[in-house]
Amino acid sequence: MEFTAQQIADYLHGSIEGDRDVRLSELSKIEEGRPGTLTFLSNPKYTHYIYSTKASAVLVDEDFVPEHPVEATLIRVPSAYQALAQLLTLVDSLKPKKHGVHEKAVVASSAKIGENVYIAPYAVVGENVVIGDNSKIYPHVHLDDGVRVGADCTLYAGVAVYENCVIGNRCIIHAGAVIGADGFGFAPDAEGHYHKIPQIGNVLLEDDVEIGANTTVDRATMGSTVVRRGVKIDNLNQVAHNVEIGEDTVMAAQSGIAGSSKLGRRCVVAGQVGFAGHIHVADGSTFGAQTGVPSSIRDEGQIWQGYPAMPVGTFRRMAVVQKQLPDLLKTVQQLERRIKELEKEQ
Repeated sequence: MEFTAQQIADYLHGSIEGDRDVRLSELSKIEEGRPGTLTFLSNPKYTHYIYSTKASAVLVDEDFVPEHPVEATLIRVPSAYQALAQLLTLVDSLKPKKHGVHEKAVVASSAKIGENVYIAPYAVVGENVVIGDNSKIYPHVHLDDGVRVGADCTLYAGVAVYENCVIGNRCIIHAGAVIGADGFGFAPDAEGHYHKIPQIGNVLLEDDVEIGANTTVDRATMGSTVVRRGVKIDNLNQVAHNVEIGEDTVMAAQSGIAGSSKLGRRCVVAGQVGFAGHIHVADGSTFGAQTGVPSSIRDEGQIWQGYPAMPVGTFRRMAVVQKQLPDLLKTVQQLERRIKELEKEQ
């Protein structure tokens, strides 16, 4: 499909600098731009490419000021990155939609399937499952008895949702994710043998949640493990039993939250962050990569780094000192030798 730069600018409520009629049929990265493509600039690290890109048009922020002439047509928008997201959403919406239940899917007679639902070959839909309108269930998805899936959801290949778990509207769950596996609950006896504690709760994913590939969200021992509206969780994460993640929190890969901890709203969790169990994290907290959080965070809107988690300013000062430790050690050793020499002279 082909659009002019002006048509794209109108769709994004942006303004044009350059050829309004240049035709664009594809998207490209700015460093790999080709004639007839639209690219974008949102990260300052890539600014130098805008002067050499072969793309025909570039989405830029409204306040972008070029330091050299730019051959491409500029489409100025409030946020180039958000504008790109809008365009990608439009492109995705134009893809052909799959509908219907494949003859090789296994669907229980008691299941309730909404309108325009797609259920792929080898998917299994258990007793009393409910699937909302326009949802897509891809191959080898297993929806256990009593599962509820909202409208406009997408469950990719190999997703497993255990019994009685609830998935809200417009959720996306990527391949291999497991929703509702047993929480890690075992009770040791007097001889040190571990006995399983039955996990009789469920998982509740509210609306607009996205779960990455091979991520696990464990069911609650009792009650629900809750992932609130708008949460986005990356691949390869672990969310333990009875955890609650607040609205619009984002969590990057290889992070883990131990049982019964509660993260606030709008938190940002970078990669390989670990949270201890039974702690509370304040709204708006940000955690740098590989941070360890052993205790509750009370102050809202702060940035934390390191282990144990500390304010990022403290962590940076400590990092500077750590780099100086070899030289400081030499200085201390020299001082110790000098002290011994002075003691001998007395």
